[in-house]
Amino acid sequence: MHGFGIYPVNKHKEIAMFGWAVTFLIVAIIAAVLGFSGIAGTAVNIAWILFVVGLILSIVFFIAGRRPPF
Repeated sequence: MHGFGIYPVNKHKEIAMFGWAVTFLIVAIIAAVLGFSGIAGTAVNIAWILFVVGLILSIVFFIAGRRPPF
């Protein structure tokens, strides 16, 4: 599978991670407003973990650079 434009194929994985992190953050905010503190806390923790994993993957793939296909 080839990348689109200048981005390598793996770049889409980090974007998906950040998308899921934002989704869980929105769920946490809605749950907190409605008073579901347990669900809100869990959603915030999941959002934080996904954000950190996505950030680490972004840094690793940035440092590794683009490699030619085999």
